Parts: sequence; structure tokens; C-alpha cells
Amino acid sequence: MAEIVHSETCDHLRELEHLRTRALVERDMAVIERLHAPEYQLITPSGTVFSRERYLAALAAEPFYAKWEVGVIDVRLSAEMALLRYQAALHFPSGRVVVCWHTDSYERRGPHWQAVWSQATELKPPRGSAPVNGAA
Repeated sequence: MAEIVHSETCDHLRELEHLRTRALVERDMAVIERLHAPEYQLITPSGTVFSRERYLAALAAEPFYAKWEVGVIDVRLSAEMALLRYQAALHFPSGRVVVCWHTDSYERRGPHWQAVWSQATELKPPRGSAPVNGAA
């Protein structure tokens, strides 16, 4: 029985991550605000740290992402915390594409889960291979 609950929760978290990334691309601020904890922080592939306030302001000001492709999401789960990890291709309005490992930390807040930390680590193309869509 516990295995079924665990599996259902992992599936729910995967669905939340798809919903969250779609909201980030579409700039659906109501969903974004609901899924990001007040203390949320993002660390970008370049090492820039965004607080929730700064990230939401950047998203609201202009398109931040053109597309976000989510790979297979692995989940590590405890009663109150979950870690999600997957490879992603982040497409930016400039045309740049960043392929990265993306890791999110979610915490259970009452009956709901919210993203608390996100970190992306860029995957560099192998030496001698051509950049993808101008990504360098």
C-alpha cells in the first residue's frame, strides 16, 4: 500500500513540474506564484541567484523562456520533501538553447507541494561537435 502512495505522489510531483515549467514559458503568474514557495531560489547555469521576488519580476516583465523541454524526471521522495532531477533543453527568446541537468527541491506545505530551490547545470557539447541552435 505504501508503495502505491509513493508512486502516486511521485507521479503527482512529475505532473506539478510539467505544470510549473509550462507556466514559466506561458508566464501564467497565478500558477507560478502558487507553485513557488516564498523563500524560493533559482541558481541558473551561469551561477546567477534569483530570489522568488526577482525571478517572478523578470518573468512578468517580458518573456523569459521560449520553450522548456523536460526529459524523464527522476524523483527522490520523503514525507515532507522531494527532489526532482531531469535533463532539460531551455529555449530562450534570443534563440539560445541551453541543455542542462535541472534539479528542483519541493516541500510539502500542508496538502500542497511547492518548489523551494531550483538549480540548473549546463551540459557542454562534446569537443568538436557543432553547437545546438547557436548555443555556445
